[in-house]
Amino acid sequence: MPFPLKYDQISRVSNHTLHDLCIFVLNGRREKRDTVLGLVIRTTQPYRERREKKEGLMISSDFAAASSSTASFYGFCTYAAGIAGNVFAFVLFVSPMPTFKRIVRNKSTEQFSGLPYIYSLLNCLICMWYGLPWVSYGVILVASVNSIGAAFQLAYVSLFIRFADSAKRLRMSGLLIGVFSVFALIIYASLELCDHPTRQMFVGYLSVASLISMFASPLFIINLVIRTRSVEFMPFYLSLATFLMSISFFAYGMLLHDFFIYIPNGIGTVLGVVQLLLYAYYSKSVEESRLPLVASH
Repeated sequence: MPFPLKYDQISRVSNHTLHDLCIFVLNGRREKRDTVLGLVIRTTQPYRERREKKEGLMISSDFAAASSSTASFYGFCTYAAGIAGNVFAFVLFVSPMPTFKRIVRNKSTEQFSGLPYIYSLLNCLICMWYGLPWVSYGVILVASVNSIGAAFQLAYVSLFIRFADSAKRLRMSGLLIGVFSVFALIIYASLELCDHPTRQMFVGYLSVASLISMFASPLFIINLVIRTRSVEFMPFYLSLATFLMSISFFAYGMLLHDFFIYIPNGIGTVLGVVQLLLYAYYSKSVEESRLPLVASH
């Protein structure tokens, strides 16, 4: 009795159906069932393997596409947070310009102090070094913002030295030499005495200590505002820029899982919130005190 199915028809039926067909076709001759069934299954095996492989590839492809999409969105958020931090930091870097316009115009540093710019220069240099590939991978936006900051602080210090009296000029020049000497020592120690993981830890802890020491200025301003009950010495836009920069780099550090970025900027975010709350509270108090009194009869 001829077999009633063609090859292309056989290759599209299940094993269970093939079993039933073999029984039906052989018309009760069960002794040949296993032989025919084995032949048909071997014939259809390549098709089933190709189908299973194709289905597996489709699942893997879908999973890879979903993973790629998630990674792309994650990378975009990280990059956006870093760019935002750079922008807000730039606002802070240019904020001393009115002071130095006055210094250049009057050709005198008057009673201004150059120490904040010296400290800021050292901080920017250390953080810039931390962000470079010799120390850390994948945080180049930290290096970029701090290299710009270091250039601004060096310009401010140079102008201060140019227009300072002889005593201030000598002291500031000595401090500037000291800053570059300390920075050179940090570079030498991190490159020559540390392997890469230890180098990142060493420079990372230095950058955290440097950033935390920079918070002495906001703490001083907060204390001054509370003591005088006035926001005269705490400009709103400067406080807002500090908060936005800190929270941007806090998010950047969290997305990168970098302890040395998100811890100091988390502290900066908290201090920024405190400054903004104090500004809202004391500026409201000043406005209320300026309201005209209602005459009583």
